[in-house]
Amino acid sequence: MSFNLIIILNLLHCAAVPGLRAIQQLSWLPCRLVDEHVSLNSEGHAETQYEHREALLQFGHQGDTALNPNTITFLNTGSKVDMRKYIDGALVDQLECEIHRYSTQGIQMRWPGLGAQEHDTWFTCTLRHADGLFVITSFLRHTPATPTPGQADFRNWAPISDRETLITSTVMLVLTRTPVVRVGLLKHQNLHCQFAVDHKAADLTVEWRLQRRSERLTLFHHASRTGQTVGSGVALRGLKGSEGDASLTLPVTKTTSEGTYVCTVSVPPLFGSHDIILHVMESPRVSLNIDSTLSLVDGGEQKVVCLADNYFPLDVDMEWFREPSDGGLLPEKLDNVLYSSHRHHQDGTYSLSAFFLLHATLQDSGYKYFCRVSHSSLRMPVRKSFALTVTEFGSWNSLLWLVLVSGFILVMVIILRVTLPRLTLGRRANQKPY
Repeated sequence: MSFNLIIILNLLHCAAVPGLRAIQQLSWLPCRLVDEHVSLNSEGHAETQYEHREALLQFGHQGDTALNPNTITFLNTGSKVDMRKYIDGALVDQLECEIHRYSTQGIQMRWPGLGAQEHDTWFTCTLRHADGLFVITSFLRHTPATPTPGQADFRNWAPISDRETLITSTVMLVLTRTPVVRVGLLKHQNLHCQFAVDHKAADLTVEWRLQRRSERLTLFHHASRTGQTVGSGVALRGLKGSEGDASLTLPVTKTTSEGTYVCTVSVPPLFGSHDIILHVMESPRVSLNIDSTLSLVDGGEQKVVCLADNYFPLDVDMEWFREPSDGGLLPEKLDNVLYSSHRHHQDGTYSLSAFFLLHATLQDSGYKYFCRVSHSSLRMPVRKSFALTVTEFGSWNSLLWLVLVSGFILVMVIILRVTLPRLTLGRRANQKPY
């Protein structure tokens, strides 16, 4: 039976039973083995070539038959650590499975778990959720029937045939449910990092680092063997036992909180880590300097300003458009728009203005003008608009405005004619004779 037919039959069976398609109920996963071939070039430097090979991760017991004998099978047998336990209802088509060889970087020691041997070889199996919900890295231990001469590392890998079945067990995993984080300013953020080991690790080291630009800062370090702890943000009670929570709680976020946070968990000779990318994003507050309606007379002018305030990061896109009120035509982008320089505030956010001088004509009456602001923190651009009404100078509105202004001037003239003589008489009365 071909491998593709096995997949189809398995998916049909899962679809027929409610809830069975969840990955915890399946006994296999299609994977990709990324094999490495290292050689020395003419200058004596090591060069690595990567070969992508079809593989199957099969869950079962030692002695089980490979579901597909025509492909590489990693038969994952019983262990206290089961990667499927940490996949919350994910479906097969939502997962990306990748297996790599793992080098202990010269550390030769026997894993303290049951059945381990000094000549064991290692693999990592990484499961990524297609929507970025989690990343799980599991360490697979394999005991070869024939030990590889010398040290089993990237210069001396044992070859794997296209139909080989490798018996493995999961001895440790490290996972994060926050591989990419987007957070606003002045927030408290938790960066998730969890681990599991098949025994109570007496030599456990947990560390958090922040990498940004050329900086590399150690935020937290704990070694269970010495009991030494440097830094804060991780609850020490969560690091005890074979299953631990090494999540980091950040202080109030600032623009300087951006960067790559690296959670590392090591139990010699294994070293697992996950990069968590933190983006600080603050949405712009968009406003206009006028109300939702603007009335002008023919030939009048008005400066119209669109302000995007207190956003982060810097990149923002601001445009002005106009369109008929009936929406019959596509919006027309205005080309007479000017921009202010970016203003940098003390909290690290920015502001920008886009403005133009509106020359009102009767043909413009009834048009709607809108400012559109796009920013990486926004799912959809923000629009702020106003409707323009233009009247003739001799219209009733203009005439009423002229009457009001003329009336005001007339009243002021009358007041001055009445009060000025009285002020003059009072001044004369106060004058002293000599």
